[in-house]
Amino acid sequence: MSSRSDDPDNADVIVVGAGLAGLVATYELARAGRRVLVIDQENRNNLGGQAFWSLGGLFMVDTPEQRRLGIKDSYELALQDWLGSAGFDREDDTGGRYPEDRWPRQWAEAYVRFAATEKRDYLHGLGLRITPIVGWAERGGHDATGHGNSVPRFHLTWGTGPEVVRVFAEPVLAAERRGLVTFAFRHRVDEVVIEDGVAVGVRGTALSRTPQDEGLARGRASTRDEVGPFEFRAGAVVVTSGGIGHNHELIRRNWPVERLGQPPATMISGVPAHVDGRMLEISERAGAHIVNRDRMWHYTEGIVNWDPIWPDHAIRIIPGPSSLWFDAVGDRLPAPNFPGFDTNATMKAILASGHDYSWFVLTQSIIEKEFALSGSEQNPDITGKDLKLTVKTRLSKGAAAPVEAFKEHGEDFVVADTLAELVAGMNKIARGPQLDVEHLERQIVARDREVGNAYSKDLQLMAVQNARAYFGDKVSRVAKPHRILDPAHGPLIAVRLNILTRKTLGGIETDLDSQVVRADGSPFPGLYAAGEVAGFGGGGVHGYNALEGTFLGGCIFSGRAAGRALARDLAQGRTQGSA
Repeated sequence: MSSRSDDPDNADVIVVGAGLAGLVATYELARAGRRVLVIDQENRNNLGGQAFWSLGGLFMVDTPEQRRLGIKDSYELALQDWLGSAGFDREDDTGGRYPEDRWPRQWAEAYVRFAATEKRDYLHGLGLRITPIVGWAERGGHDATGHGNSVPRFHLTWGTGPEVVRVFAEPVLAAERRGLVTFAFRHRVDEVVIEDGVAVGVRGTALSRTPQDEGLARGRASTRDEVGPFEFRAGAVVVTSGGIGHNHELIRRNWPVERLGQPPATMISGVPAHVDGRMLEISERAGAHIVNRDRMWHYTEGIVNWDPIWPDHAIRIIPGPSSLWFDAVGDRLPAPNFPGFDTNATMKAILASGHDYSWFVLTQSIIEKEFALSGSEQNPDITGKDLKLTVKTRLSKGAAAPVEAFKEHGEDFVVADTLAELVAGMNKIARGPQLDVEHLERQIVARDREVGNAYSKDLQLMAVQNARAYFGDKVSRVAKPHRILDPAHGPLIAVRLNILTRKTLGGIETDLDSQVVRADGSPFPGLYAAGEVAGFGGGGVHGYNALEGTFLGGCIFSGRAAGRALARDLAQGRTQGSA
């Protein structure tokens, strides 16, 4: 148990990918005294992968934070929401079709149970803490059995994504110092080694490790200069290599045209360049089964980063519900396509216009209270765990400094005192039709007339009033309804919204132990997968839609399942890939 793993060939398990799922699997294995070799094509500075850049939101159910805010949640309600959002419709082999949702459905039930029972205690025991206000993401807008969160469940990590990474990275790095964990950075896996139907290792190419390569900052695009081949062997291989978010060609190839419309001509990237999906094809060549390729999760509120870290770096606006949303032609999007309600329905409505962008129109009062930006680096107060700065930023007058910086420098923002000036600025940056100021004005004035009462037939205003019935939204997230054209709430602001690429919802099919499943439905000896490459579990735990705060949690849950299953099987001598 205590023998060292400084020699990469001395590992019990190889983990391919040093992102969050890989760290969690490694943490569980090292905790059990197992020797792990972690391989990643990037340098050490990228430990934790995409999770580091995340806002750190976690989907949890019936927590103390919810109860303190008067939120009544339960496993039954959360599962109802999850299944209504997932829309699993591939669970049997009717018509000879492979039941692609067989394992995802089981993963969904198991994950929601984890979120309602163990998840908070598991993370709390590692030192992770949650901010007191629970966010209400992906609110839906259909009926009780449809898509969306019935109640707020988005628990924000105090320290955002870097803190989620830290609580697993620290014990893994301690295990490295003890000799249980070895890292092979700047090693690109090109093949899973299979012998007699069993995964026994990996082959690939070592990449250059010059001082420039090793010193490259986190997230920056790295070179692919090759040094030579490598081959490592172990008792099992766990693939935790992430999704396809920066591979726009692969996204377009898998795009669900019949469900969402033609893929956007212009996409901006919400993930670093190394998120390329290579291991999906490599795993499939080895015999893994890829399911639900057409399910993916991209955001409709993307803006170009004026201060980018990686190529085509984009940021998502996480909006409150009050901004008016218009398509590229200038028509207000129909219900339930309100900010923060139904991502995929809004995607379909935007693309139905024949264009790949849309517009927010709002006021200074709205941007000050309702605009948040995705990304740990865009939230320095919470990322830095600076309580004084957080209180000042979130509760004082004025928008957060990163939001104001985008308003001033971002190429997608237009600010003006009058609607005519605003539309003129919008037309300067439009990629499609020129907007008619009178057409926009008619729609905005009609909406503004509805603000005089505390009730309305305008469904968006009804949604705003519903949101403000929740204390957390009223205090920190949703502006008091007002007329958009009221100068007292100005200036007017327009934001050109682009399609931002982000998550793979399908992937490698796995059972509840994260063991890979073959195309005939049988388990693949020695091969496991976790995180986004496995559709965050089973090959598609989210189904067609995500409820938000579920991506980090999916990495944690599936990585934990892989690590614990392998630790158990190694202890019992049951892995079939052992040398």
